[in-house]
Amino acid sequence: MKRLPFNTLKPYNLRVFSRSPWFQALLLLIWIVIGTGLRFTQLTAKPPWMDEVATVIFSLGNSSQSIPLDQAIGLDTLLTPLQPNPVTGVSSVVQHLFAEDNHPPLYFMLAHQWMQFFPAEAGVASVWGARSLPALLGAASIPATFGLGWLAFRSLLVGQLSAALMAVSPYGIYLSQEARHYTLAILVVIASLCCLAIAKQAIHNRKPLPIWLGVLWVTLNSLGIAIHYFFALALCAEALSLIGLRVWSWRRKQAWIQEWRFYLVGAGTLLGGLLWLPVWASFYGSEQTSWLSMGEHRSLLVWINPIFQSLAGWITMLMLLPVESENLLVVVASVLVMLVLLIWMTPILSQGLKIQFQKPSTRLGTQTLGSFVLAAIGLFFAVTYSSGLDITRGSRYNFVYFPGVIVLAGAGLAACWQAPDLAQRRVLLGRLRLNGKQAVALVWLIGFLSAITVVTNLGFAKFYRPEWLIPIIQRESTAPVLIASTVHKTNHPSVIAPDFIGVAWEIKRHFSAGSQNWVSPPQFLLAQYKQEPAIAATTLAKVISDLPRPLDLWLVNFDAEAVNAQGCLAKTLAGKVSSYHYRHYQCPGPTKPDAGAER
Repeated sequence: MKRLPFNTLKPYNLRVFSRSPWFQALLLLIWIVIGTGLRFTQLTAKPPWMDEVATVIFSLGNSSQSIPLDQAIGLDTLLTPLQPNPVTGVSSVVQHLFAEDNHPPLYFMLAHQWMQFFPAEAGVASVWGARSLPALLGAASIPATFGLGWLAFRSLLVGQLSAALMAVSPYGIYLSQEARHYTLAILVVIASLCCLAIAKQAIHNRKPLPIWLGVLWVTLNSLGIAIHYFFALALCAEALSLIGLRVWSWRRKQAWIQEWRFYLVGAGTLLGGLLWLPVWASFYGSEQTSWLSMGEHRSLLVWINPIFQSLAGWITMLMLLPVESENLLVVVASVLVMLVLLIWMTPILSQGLKIQFQKPSTRLGTQTLGSFVLAAIGLFFAVTYSSGLDITRGSRYNFVYFPGVIVLAGAGLAACWQAPDLAQRRVLLGRLRLNGKQAVALVWLIGFLSAITVVTNLGFAKFYRPEWLIPIIQRESTAPVLIASTVHKTNHPSVIAPDFIGVAWEIKRHFSAGSQNWVSPPQFLLAQYKQEPAIAATTLAKVISDLPRPLDLWLVNFDAEAVNAQGCLAKTLAGKVSSYHYRHYQCPGPTKPDAGAER
């Protein structure tokens, strides 16, 4: 028998091998390992910020209301809400969450059980334990995204490229490294979109919606709303996608088989969402949502901000270079490089999706996820401009349509993989001469480098940086320290000073109160504001008068005029680091009598 040359057999064997289930499983496992490793890299390096503090408090079944107000307290007393309590259970989680926060309870109930596996660190909850659950759920989104890509496009290539992008997505890693509920919500969004894809396949094949799928879909949708209220936006986007398909079917005079089953799914989902309406209404207009307000007097900048904020959020789903470096040259270079890459990448993805839409085998998947993402984005703008609450300001809320964007990007790259000339695009004055596979590899490499940017805190840096504030306090204090802040008391229950607790937590973790950097363990004061600044100032004056001198007084985000009647001298009238506004006063001790005068 004549032996064929090796170079003749190689392409054929490679195609067979690539279709092998074992090869597909191995490739998916590689993405999972890479994505999991990135999500757990330096998981505890960044200090917990105020939202994470609140999440841990409620996950432990504790309440922030247990902190004593209007008096000087020690570090351990301030950190009481972060101390695990074996007596608390799931009922305590729900009770305190509904009393002090505006989120549904499902994630917190799950986190409560998860935190039982991690012992306290120096008497306080484990940061690694709190963040490992979202990181694990974020890793689970990688195979889930593969499943969504395959179900929507019936393409293993789309599934693999979608999983690869999810593994290194800087936005996905950012959410995975926070002790928050967004990665669980992303998983349920993916599952719900899988139901949508299967439902549209049934419509396309003129088959009735399977009963099991309807029950599963309603269950997932109800669970999603129990994780985050903004999940309702994903449901509305799915509904709009189905409505669009229904209108298209009417025009073509095509009837849906047993259409009433879709109405039952919609009614069941609506009922599951309405159960949370009283809880949501009780917090509407509270201070916890006031940071989203666009204000009464809106300038042109306020009106156009949502557009640029949304654009920035979309870009970070695929790439993010060190734009938050302390080196200005690095920041400028990063922005310029990202701009060039965006100009190169956008036509490739858009043309790739156009190709997928033109192919009969992938048109339905492109239409399904494309209409979902466009509807979700439209809803974000509609809510922002109609309610005056700029929900585009919080990039984390983009979890609503993030999986859809990733799979669409995977589909666009799949077309690029199969069309070599698609990647040869002019960028500014030059041309990147890459074939399709090289372009896909470059996009993934950009995502991987972007993931490194996030885990090294050069992108998606925490809004509050206590690790910057604490060394300033230590360096400039020469006496025992009192750190004071104010607590706003309103008609709506809220978490007591989570940003202030975050400072204390970081001191406990990395700036030990018993180290030589402190003259004595620092003390803390939370003065009630009560809509009257004079009350907080009076409380501060009283506490200072009762403390021994000398004393270094630090007012951190203290919304009242400082008192100097107590003989305290201003050293820093107005300082700012990260989101902390501080003022430093030195309160000298009593003057020693002159020895000569006594004689």
